[in-house]
Amino acid sequence: MDLKHQVLKILEENRGCYINGARLADELYVTRSAVWKAIKALQKDNYRIEAIPNRGYRLLPDNDIVSAESISPYLKPSATHYQLEVRHSVGSTNTIAKEMAAKGAREGTVIIALEQTHGRGRMGRSFYSPKGSGIYLSVILRPKLSIEDSLLITTCAAVAVARAIETVAAVEAQIKWVNDIYLAGKKVCGILTEASLDFESGGLEYAVVGIGINIAAAGFPDEIKDIAGSIFSEKPKDKPVSSMLVAEILNNISEMASAITDKKYLDEYRKRSFLIGKDIYVIRGSQIIKARAVDIDDQARLVVEYEDHTKEALNSGEVSVRPQANV
Repeated sequence: MDLKHQVLKILEENRGCYINGARLADELYVTRSAVWKAIKALQKDNYRIEAIPNRGYRLLPDNDIVSAESISPYLKPSATHYQLEVRHSVGSTNTIAKEMAAKGAREGTVIIALEQTHGRGRMGRSFYSPKGSGIYLSVILRPKLSIEDSLLITTCAAVAVARAIETVAAVEAQIKWVNDIYLAGKKVCGILTEASLDFESGGLEYAVVGIGINIAAAGFPDEIKDIAGSIFSEKPKDKPVSSMLVAEILNNISEMASAITDKKYLDEYRKRSFLIGKDIYVIRGSQIIKARAVDIDDQARLVVEYEDHTKEALNSGEVSVRPQANV
């Protein structure tokens, strides 16, 4: 870690408090002049750092520049194993994470981006991922799961994200089976889990969980503006909500991932579901079938009842509360 990032780490760990320049120099075994140059370099990178004679340097509370240093102070001890890599713009965090996983990247590697130019969702759809209004991350996991249990990863991640949103924003988050998070009837987050099968063991070699969250209101394209929403109408200026949200998601995933097969989170998943008890549409290609969502079973499958009273447990596919295939 270079000196600039070492200084940033200390400022982030003491966000809002003054840190004496002499203390920084002593702690980092450098001169005060070197510290000053690092501060100037951070200010050039748009960090709002206040410098007061005889008091020191202070990272102002309204900084919300996402970095490994800004996320780390909010990670719980059980989540400090994550290896965080923040990039300004990527095609897709999932694409990068899958390439890294295939080359042996360890569990807990996290790719975080402020923008995706080719963000991907389920069913081959694109995921709107503009700069400045959202945060996009992919986590590499290496769970000991069978392919039949792989749906549980997305279920677990959905609960982790819903909890994180409620912690950071104090709003009630609901889940649309299987991978979308909604606030007040609008989608604020999509989750895409992609996995590789280990043919020798019959289980998963790795899984990549991609999470895209709309944090602040954005100019959504016409095709999604009626269904897409954001956690905040505008970002709060008194706390680094983007970094806090990423950290809280990772805290929750760390807490839950080791017990995916325990399925204790399924009750919470069911309670957060806004589909259960509603009339829905099961979409299979060009076919749209009216049904009623009646439950989510212990394999995280959506149990539906059709108009002829037959039931089916869906482990994949698309469902909607609207009779259009593009929602």
